[in-house]
Amino acid sequence: MSETDLQGLEWDIDPLVDDRGPEGVRALLKEAGGRADKLARHRGDIASFDAEALAAFMETLGEIHELAGRAGSFAHLWFSTDTGDPERGALVQEVQERSTEISTRLLFFELEWARIPDSRARELLGSPKLERSRHHLEVMRRFREHLLSEPEEKILVEKSVTGRAAWTRLFSELTSAMTVELDGDRKGLEEALSLLTSNDREIRRTAADAVTATLQEGLRTRAYIYNMLVHDKATDDRLRRYDHWLSSFNLSQEASDEAVEALITAVRGRFDLPRRWYALKAQLFGLDRLAFYDRAAAVTRDEAMVGWDEAKEIVRSCYSAFSPKLGELVDTFFTGSWIDVPPRPGKVTGAFCAPTVSSHHPYVLLNYTSKRRDVLTLAHELGHGVHQYLGSAQGPFHHTTPLTVAETASVFGETIVFNRLLELEESAQGRFALLAEKVEGSIGTVFRQIAMNGFETRVHTARRGEGELSVDRLGDLWLETQTEMLGDTVDLDGGYRSWWSYIPHFIHVPGYVYAYAFGFLLAVSIYRLYEERGEDLVPSYLEMLAAGGSRSPEELARMVGCDLTDPAFWDGGLDVIARDVERAESAAATATAS
Repeated sequence: MSETDLQGLEWDIDPLVDDRGPEGVRALLKEAGGRADKLARHRGDIASFDAEALAAFMETLGEIHELAGRAGSFAHLWFSTDTGDPERGALVQEVQERSTEISTRLLFFELEWARIPDSRARELLGSPKLERSRHHLEVMRRFREHLLSEPEEKILVEKSVTGRAAWTRLFSELTSAMTVELDGDRKGLEEALSLLTSNDREIRRTAADAVTATLQEGLRTRAYIYNMLVHDKATDDRLRRYDHWLSSFNLSQEASDEAVEALITAVRGRFDLPRRWYALKAQLFGLDRLAFYDRAAAVTRDEAMVGWDEAKEIVRSCYSAFSPKLGELVDTFFTGSWIDVPPRPGKVTGAFCAPTVSSHHPYVLLNYTSKRRDVLTLAHELGHGVHQYLGSAQGPFHHTTPLTVAETASVFGETIVFNRLLELEESAQGRFALLAEKVEGSIGTVFRQIAMNGFETRVHTARRGEGELSVDRLGDLWLETQTEMLGDTVDLDGGYRSWWSYIPHFIHVPGYVYAYAFGFLLAVSIYRLYEERGEDLVPSYLEMLAAGGSRSPEELARMVGCDLTDPAFWDGGLDVIARDVERAESAAATATAS
């Protein structure tokens, strides 16, 4: 399906600002600022609040979050579909600056709340009046040891606009503007990368060479941006007394350093699974070992293409079969102009689901190229969407979950759709192709993300000990950590050393990548329970989704019978991947024999 065929399949974000465009953004921020001024009159009063006063304060604070959130969501979503438009970029900057002003006025609350003695805080939080904000207030107190004085906090917040936020926006603009020259035509980076799934090796090689050439352009600039952001984080960590570069992220995700390390160790201990898969793939291709551009290649010549209408029906029917309630909600995404579908020049790469605010629905961004894996991407992002929509009933403080749990519904939904596709596929070749995509998705979500976590760890550690890292040093660290996962099954020569430089996660949310593995392994464990218990699991699963972020990840997992504190938990999820690898190996033997 061409980009032309997808025209008109765009989201409608105007309701976020009451159909007033940029002026609506400014009006929302003005109203949020006025309410913030009223709350600021309570500076110095928080310790004397009773439960009723604290609840009233939190209600107004929630209204401010909603107003500023609607404004920020519109600006960022508008920008994401055309990052080259100066007006859209300027609006994002304006929102960041004005939102920072509002946050600065309210910093006193977090600091005063953190200083309240534990016994008094427990007494307040025991009141039913604080039900809608209890968990949020509990989480805020987790940061007590790492907070600075109010003047210091204000400086950090205000300087972030011209610091981290500015560098991050520059990176997004640079990568979104990248074009790749192929056969005399200029393609967006996302389109060029999609060619790496081709079953024609020459197409893959040519596309990889062209992407590498594009990544060389401005590589030093992107490396400099990354260096500055890594050093900025090191400064924050030092000032806030964090012992490890991941500690602040772990704390924000309600995960202990020990639990995260257990996850990382468990995944690294099963790097034999991706190596085993890539060795089989090389054998099927008649190669001694794969080149890096062969990793995502289709394993059969029959590369299925799926049009948008067919993709919608597949995903809709799968969600409906699992839960009619979820099926109706998925249909609303399609009929309500909540999805932006086609790739376009200037549009950000990849796919995402933006939660916006609890009073408004989420939005999904795709770059749909009619590959079969795009169907699974659609299912994945709609999993985020239904999770965020159901969680919105929890209100402004709890409608989203920590990132460690945020991937759960998306991977679960993707698994439902995958298994339906597998059931419908009659040919041995087609079943093998599907299982291959499943294995490669697992490798990408679990093993590759943990390998990228290794890259981040070495970059942050080296930057703190060595100073600014050169392009060559970053390339060395990238190849080292990728090789640890791949062993000698994949040849990483030929320009791959610069391929770290377009990955947005390193820039936008340092440390985020391990959350993919966390959420994936949790999701496949829940799906394994669904296979055992069938429809009996559905009510508790929906209850977990509807809980949003009102409980800790451990409490949410217990709602569906999973124990994240069990050291063997991660091994159980990894065993599911091992089973899929075995199924794919068996399917490969059948397909090649037929």
